[in-house]
Amino acid sequence: MASKAKSSDVKVLKGQEAEDAILQYLKRMNRPFGAVDVAANLKGAVPKAATQKILVALAERGEIVQKTYGKTSFFVANQASIDTVPADKLTELEVECKTVEDSNNVLAVEVKAITAELSKLKNCPTDEELEAQIASTKKEVSTRLSPIVQLTGRLVPLRSGAPLISAEELVKIDVDWAKWRAQWTRRRKVFMTLVFAHPLTLPDHQRIRYIQSFWQLATDSLPPQEAEILLEDLGMEFDTTEHKTLEKGPLCAIQATNARSNLKRKRG
Repeated sequence: MASKAKSSDVKVLKGQEAEDAILQYLKRMNRPFGAVDVAANLKGAVPKAATQKILVALAERGEIVQKTYGKTSFFVANQASIDTVPADKLTELEVECKTVEDSNNVLAVEVKAITAELSKLKNCPTDEELEAQIASTKKEVSTRLSPIVQLTGRLVPLRSGAPLISAEELVKIDVDWAKWRAQWTRRRKVFMTLVFAHPLTLPDHQRIRYIQSFWQLATDSLPPQEAEILLEDLGMEFDTTEHKTLEKGPLCAIQATNARSNLKRKRG
């Protein structure tokens, strides 16, 4: 089966049309070309073999100039047949070129500024990041405002005209606090510690004291569950975390400091 010829959108020129196309191309480009380059640049409008023949014919008629280097020939438009540009036209072109250069410089400055702005925008947080930062800031503000809100709530009774605690009442509260804290401390000591001593008839160096946990001594033979039942029946409670925190807090520390100060004054 014979292969079909490849279809092409380029019109193949022949005769005078081919000569005119090649001559106009050389004048327009105004630089040396070989026959192969001319045929390729014309996109196949003139076949290679025909291009070589037309170039040689144009050179023989003096419309173009042929230069041979070794086995290769180059063709260029005849400079004598090319119209020269008038001086005023050259001046106009130079002015136009200068205008284009100035415009190009202005555009280059604008591009630089826009590029810098774009870089700055890329370094800015995205909408999602801003939302996360706003949420985090709101949470932090809420956390910091919480104590203020609590303190403000405590001021509400005072602002509404509630009576203040008198100095005598404060003194009574301090006295009650010292009294009941001493009771609490004493009872805890009795409950937690029991001191056994050998008969007093023993020499001092043989007298031994055993300090044991009273509760451990009382419940040593009981299972844990029965020990808990006994503790509940007796109505006894161990110190809670609140008690331990109170003991380490400033209130007990102030009282201990005052007690030491009073002791020093008495000894003095």
